[in-house]
Amino acid sequence: MSEIELKYGCNPNQKPSRIYMEDGSELPVKVLNGRPGYINFLDAFNGWQLVKELKEATGLPAATSFKHVSPAGAAVGRPLSDTLAKIYWVDDLGSLSPLACAYARARGADRMSSFGDFIALSDVCDADTAKLIKREVSDGVIAPGYTDEAMELLMQKKKGAYNILQIDENYKPDPIEKKQVYGITFEQGRNELDVNTLLPGNIVTDNKEIPDEALMDMKISQIVLKYTQSNSVCYVKDGQAIGIGAGQQSRIHCTRLAGSKADNWYLRQSPKVMGLQFADGLGRADRDNAIDVYIGEEYEDVLAEGTWQRIFKVKPEVFTREEKKEWLKGMKDVTVGSDAFFPFSDNIERAHKSGVKYIAQPGGSVRDDAVIECCNKYGMVMSFTGLRLFHH
Repeated sequence: MSEIELKYGCNPNQKPSRIYMEDGSELPVKVLNGRPGYINFLDAFNGWQLVKELKEATGLPAATSFKHVSPAGAAVGRPLSDTLAKIYWVDDLGSLSPLACAYARARGADRMSSFGDFIALSDVCDADTAKLIKREVSDGVIAPGYTDEAMELLMQKKKGAYNILQIDENYKPDPIEKKQVYGITFEQGRNELDVNTLLPGNIVTDNKEIPDEALMDMKISQIVLKYTQSNSVCYVKDGQAIGIGAGQQSRIHCTRLAGSKADNWYLRQSPKVMGLQFADGLGRADRDNAIDVYIGEEYEDVLAEGTWQRIFKVKPEVFTREEKKEWLKGMKDVTVGSDAFFPFSDNIERAHKSGVKYIAQPGGSVRDDAVIECCNKYGMVMSFTGLRLFHH
């Protein structure tokens, strides 16, 4: 197919809508099932590029959970601890394939944002991954292929209407890309930057030790940022993004947003949250919502009389601010990446509160010295990559 007609564009009033190859050649994607829309394809193609690069950079299967043209989560296929399996609601599935672990991590880091996601997988979708996808609320998936068992499982979603796309993994896009805004054509060279050429980069702090695990997390942060709407900041731990801040006009607000998501990821692993006893029949999405409120400042909304009984079997104790601060002290060796330089040291101060030890950013601010000094104060390692990663 050289063209696929779509129901509408970003919004129902935006018609006609289609995707096509300008040179008349075949599209590198096949619709195996469903009727994906304009935004679905945007998420699918951006997500596919991200996971393809993650696998190339790490050698591990990769997955991402996309919402509104930015990743809600992204990860490589490292085994899950018992704790992570529980907070990602996959502890009942037994041992999972590396690809399924990658998606469990990508989906699980920020389950609130991942609700109704479009999934991208670096490898052929296997049965383990399909079982996980089948029970989540999702709009669709793109992968280089699917096993017969995986297809059978995915075809059961949305009464047989689930969007399933197959991408040609050997497709090479034109090195020049174009788009139109207000009838005016923009043209630029594609961002074919290989993060392996960026890192470890120029290490500008007194501490210059970057373990292999941290170097991998640095690479993941840079690849995630490459496909996240700017301004963007990404916190990474153990092969997965744990907090992504996208599309903020102020970098410190972006750092705070991503940091708060990273904090929530870690708070979910606390004994108080792990010990919550949910009412029988409460779905995963409702549990996620309840946890998000419980660990936040509006906790009374789920602990009020007449409300908690619908959510919990036993009324939980308040998770106090002091208890949360104490638990968050255990969050260590986190990596943070930024798509442009940190203009002020307040970003470093905020990152430090979320256990950040390793930083990858372009550098080039007139206040670099102050930012480096702040990193040195906390014994952090900071690499200047020298290259910006804006994405719009």
